[in-house]
Amino acid sequence: MKVLLTGANGQLGSALRRLVPPEVKLVALDRSHLDLRDSARVKEAVCQLKPNIVINAAAYTSVDMAETEQRLAFEINAMSPRAMAEAAATINARLVFASTDFVFPGDRPVPYDVNSETQPLSAYGRSKLAGEHAVIDVLGAAVTVVRTSWLYSARGTNFVLTMLRSLGSRDSVGVVYDQVGSPTWAPSLARAIWALCARPDIHGVQHWSDDGVASWFDFAVAIQEEALARGLLKRHVPIKAIRTSEYPTPANRPRYSVLDKQSTINALGFAPPHWRENLRLMLDELTNA
Repeated sequence: MKVLLTGANGQLGSALRRLVPPEVKLVALDRSHLDLRDSARVKEAVCQLKPNIVINAAAYTSVDMAETEQRLAFEINAMSPRAMAEAAATINARLVFASTDFVFPGDRPVPYDVNSETQPLSAYGRSKLAGEHAVIDVLGAAVTVVRTSWLYSARGTNFVLTMLRSLGSRDSVGVVYDQVGSPTWAPSLARAIWALCARPDIHGVQHWSDDGVASWFDFAVAIQEEALARGLLKRHVPIKAIRTSEYPTPANRPRYSVLDKQSTINALGFAPPHWRENLRLMLDELTNA
């Protein structure tokens, strides 16, 4: 099976490269190989390489900057995936599209399933939802959309690494407690995506995140506890629970974006670990680096 991966050096792309199954011939492209703003070039690359599956792990993920760079966000998150889908259709290839919990408004106290009504609060969320609609419109049953939440890894820009820097350099940290979701380690998502690649019968919208729920405050407290236990932090720093209103940002974020992933778990036959278990594995990776 030949697989074309975009966003090869991102958090998800790096995890996908590390966990590539032995039966897969992987062609991994990053932004230096493929400019996702050039839809014609995107189509050309897919048609030339002729993969069986395209995994689009590339994305514009700067949630706050997307409010002022909306055109760029839509180019990368919606127009480029449409071009990939159109090219995939001409060569009879499948497409796996990584999406986000930010397509939901966060105005309910129960997890969102794959059929829940979407209503993004931010330009980033709208751009990813537009990408979902684009690839499904073009490919129908030949596309799998995988929504995830609160992605992090030992590289890149993410909440865990940001908290480690803040806790290592500041005397106190304030973290919002009224936004709730499910932290997800990039390798956990990568394993699910590779499993989905091997199952063409599983298509449409799927949800995958690590098990359990947390607020950003809960997540920060766990990061500090686990990092102190591993010597990644040298001292305990007070973490103050604050409201979202006390930490204004350009983009609005869902207050509750937990994903109901039971249908995907049932289809794949395995479930993800609890988010704290995977947080420990990620911090072990940093410790041993």
